[in-house]
Amino acid sequence: MIERTNAPALSQPPGYSHVVLASGTRLVTTAGAVPLDAEGDLVGAGDLLVQARKTLALQAVGVRGQDVIKITVYVVAGERADLGSVWNVLQESDIAGTASTLLGVSMLAVEGQLVEIEAIADKSVTAKFAEFPFHALR
Repeated sequence: MIERTNAPALSQPPGYSHVVLASGTRLVTTAGAVPLDAEGDLVGAGDLLVQARKTLALQAVGVRGQDVIKITVYVVAGERADLGSVWNVLQESDIAGTASTLLGVSMLAVEGQLVEIEAIADKSVTAKFAEFPFHALR
């Protein structure tokens, strides 16, 4: 079970939770998801929004939005508005409301990569995770 709450002594956060408590038995942590297709080619070159949507593919391991405890989002951003654009994509997804950190960075690992998302999730509810073919990941 996942419980989301906010610290009463702090201002209410816009679209995320201060604290998420998971009482499940299976913790999933992901490496940073990058916007690459099955062949390893960059998806959405130069397009923050396409790359953000591509990196939200947690369903590949059976993780649903309500399973997510925390995300960390890295965005190559020259302007604060770029961060806001990616934040809006996240708020339209099923992971909206989870504990979140959004960071602007100067570069990421793959040439042309603009977005990377790490997640921590509680898989105690969904058993499909154990059947995922990890060997198929690039």
